[in-house]
Amino acid sequence: MRRRSRAAETVAAALLLLLTAACGSRLPESDFEGRSTAPPATGRAGAPIRVGIIASATSPVGGDAFTGPRDGAKAWFTALNARGGIDGRPVEVRECDDGGSGVGNNECVHKLVEEDRVVALVATTALDYAGAPRVSHARVPDIGGQPIGPAYDTYPHLYGIYGSLAPRDGTTGWDGKQYGGTEVYRYFKREHGARTAAVVSYNQAASAAYARLIVDGLKAEGYEVVTEQLDFALPNFRAAAADIEDRGADLVLDAIDGHGNARLCAAMDEVGAEVTAKVTNVQNWTSSVAEDYADAPRCRNALWATGSSRNYEDTGQAAVKEFRDATEGLGTNSQWQLEGWAAAMWFTDAARSCAGTEEGVTRACVDRFMNRDEPYTADGLLLPVRFERLAEPPATRRTCLSVARWQDAHGWVSQGDMGQNCFVVPQLPYRP
Repeated sequence: MRRRSRAAETVAAALLLLLTAACGSRLPESDFEGRSTAPPATGRAGAPIRVGIIASATSPVGGDAFTGPRDGAKAWFTALNARGGIDGRPVEVRECDDGGSGVGNNECVHKLVEEDRVVALVATTALDYAGAPRVSHARVPDIGGQPIGPAYDTYPHLYGIYGSLAPRDGTTGWDGKQYGGTEVYRYFKREHGARTAAVVSYNQAASAAYARLIVDGLKAEGYEVVTEQLDFALPNFRAAAADIEDRGADLVLDAIDGHGNARLCAAMDEVGAEVTAKVTNVQNWTSSVAEDYADAPRCRNALWATGSSRNYEDTGQAAVKEFRDATEGLGTNSQWQLEGWAAAMWFTDAARSCAGTEEGVTRACVDRFMNRDEPYTADGLLLPVRFERLAEPPATRRTCLSVARWQDAHGWVSQGDMGQNCFVVPQLPYRP
């Protein structure tokens, strides 16, 4: 098992889970925006089109925790360039590792946006996206980023991989609140008859806050909820597992880190706890499950993941097979890699729409493509992504889910079609 800073990972995991569950929005301009005085990012015919990728590759969370989207995006651009690029122009990728810090992130934004003059950022995956206001101020489209923090529901010109519904006028969400749906809990209730859910968290602020959001969502769906709070410094996983078994929980959800999840699963196997599903999120939807949960074979085969993109194992789908063929050499497969690939495809489609125009491939032209009314699916790899400006948060929303279950003999096995796992569910507020 890789050694990690558990404190940092807990905070990151809690924020990631919370924010990727939320609905959001984008578009309008606001007072903090001003036009850049630098010349427009464009290029001569045949000259490379420059894009930037920011990833917290060496963050305290761990060396590979935030690199999946970067690796997927780079694989797309490599394959694209082998086919001739965009209108005969290769895409030149400039990378920057921000180290997982706000200072490092601002340095990366300065380097890529102001010095390298990239046309766009693609597949941003930053633990602390402190440079987001500067990206928006420069009107640089940031395409397909992972919403680890609230930036993608706060600033215009930032286009998260899952879309957004919020006003995006410089204030997060609506009056500082974001909203998340209960579709995950509805799915397990409707499809698998789940009625009792255990929620495991640490006695640490970010973990406890996210656990409260899970509990509120479960209660809104009529679940009996069992809460298990672990001591952050000395967690007793066996006691929590024993209580989960005694209370007869159907589901186990959590607001703890990856290492803690593996230990919880091992404890559940030790006490004989059997559940319908141990539910995890898209960040943990990887091919390393067998290694990460080596000590918990029963719990491992009860792992389920939910998200908003097509299962990377579904190679019967042409778009997925293209992704898998291009990433064959990466060693580990993951859902975040697929989403990075989709983000790079999104930029490519935007740039192609500009390539034949008199203006050419500029920041402004790419940004106009991103602001179209049409939802985007990346050739079916994503559930339709929308960017709207709703003055008020929706009370309910129709939301679809990609769902997969881990099975040792097959890896992640899709459960129904993501376009059919759909529910109209309430939207609950929270403060990021």
